[in-house]
Amino acid sequence: MSLVLGAMRSQRIIALPMYKRLKFHPDSLMLSKPVVDQMMIYYHFNLTSPDELAKNKQSGMLNRLTTKAADTWAGFGKAPKGSWKLRLYEYGERLVDRMDFEELALKGVDPSLAPPLRNPGTTGKQLTSVSQSDDKVQQRHQEIPLIYPPSAYSELFVPTLNPTLHPSLSQLRSLLSIRKPRHRRGFYLWMLIAPLTFPFIIIPIIPNIPFFFCAWRSWSHYRAYRSSQYLSSLIDQGLVRPEPSQELDEVYRSLFPSASSIRDGPSISVPTSSLEDPESTGDPHLDPPSSTTTGTACDNDGDVVRQVLLTREVVPRILELFDLPESTAGDIYRAIQQVNTRVAQEFTNFRPGK
Repeated sequence: MSLVLGAMRSQRIIALPMYKRLKFHPDSLMLSKPVVDQMMIYYHFNLTSPDELAKNKQSGMLNRLTTKAADTWAGFGKAPKGSWKLRLYEYGERLVDRMDFEELALKGVDPSLAPPLRNPGTTGKQLTSVSQSDDKVQQRHQEIPLIYPPSAYSELFVPTLNPTLHPSLSQLRSLLSIRKPRHRRGFYLWMLIAPLTFPFIIIPIIPNIPFFFCAWRSWSHYRAYRSSQYLSSLIDQGLVRPEPSQELDEVYRSLFPSASSIRDGPSISVPTSSLEDPESTGDPHLDPPSSTTTGTACDNDGDVVRQVLLTREVVPRILELFDLPESTAGDIYRAIQQVNTRVAQEFTNFRPGK
């Protein structure tokens, strides 16, 4: 049984809130409490057990093709300087950095390797046995922990989709409901565009790059769409369990120790080095950690407060806390940079005189 519990500990969802927008409603019953109008959260999904991952590496035509494509792409990055392969690799990596971090996180979830679902007709594996005496079945019934910092999901939040859901689950469910139709449209759009690239086949010098790009984008949207379906089913079937982490909460409170008293003194962390920095490389893996200043940011009518919750400086602490691989740092840095860009765009839109 200890082996089962150990395997399940490796299956988890980690929520890292990065930004929230608060609105005050003085005419409502909540006279002194703002309502969270919007949140941007990076989710680290680890839903594949070590046993399933080992089996997947040993079998499956699709897995072998995916591995072959990944190895080929990595080989492009090792091509001689100035070659078209290296230029294509560098351009492709810049495209990946511009993809929504939400899509990149979702497409990394493989429902076929994740915990099975209880009911038929949903994406993912189906739970066929219900014998509670079997350790394997107990593992299947084990809930997936959703680890989150409690202070980021304080009493300021009001659920928007389902009042019975925990705030952390409601936010994840809201994200999935937004991403699901978006990725479904993206899948069909790029699949329809792909045939238009067939005339490029007549160019014998290089491969049909436009076709492969369309196929890759369609496949990426499809993966994210399937993952959104699967994760929504996990939540609907009660297989995701919110689990507050005091250690993670301390990381957030170390950045904003007075974040709980927003009404008395709303604070916001405004990135001072963004993509507009002329010395920035535009690569979240290479740019140095951005510095922040603290102040108050409100709309013209003063009823909206924006608060950036996570900065690059604490990413190493988060990796150490959850024993995450170094590759995860690049994903979090990319998410932080995209959030900073979106927040800066909001500031521009609401700036007086604009």
